[in-house]
Amino acid sequence: MVYGAEVWQIPTREINKMLSTEMDVLRRSAKKSRMERTKNERIKEIMGVKGQPDIIDIIEKTRLQWYGHVKRMPEDRIPKLII
Repeated sequence: MVYGAEVWQIPTREINKMLSTEMDVLRRSAKKSRMERTKNERIKEIMGVKGQPDIIDIIEKTRLQWYGHVKRMPEDRIPKLII
């Protein structure tokens, strides 16, 4: 889902969709229905991911890593010229 995310421009609407999809996957894995009205924090506890970064945090981290990589490139490289 995040392959190549370091170069994406992600609008706020898409961020919300990605967070919703992530929560949907966790909810389905925990075998909890939305009808049960279980809070997202409880679902994260059940799945053992509470306190871990969500998908947007992971994308931001990879973006920063990629930016650092590009900053260290020689000036004549195409990615460096684009930035």
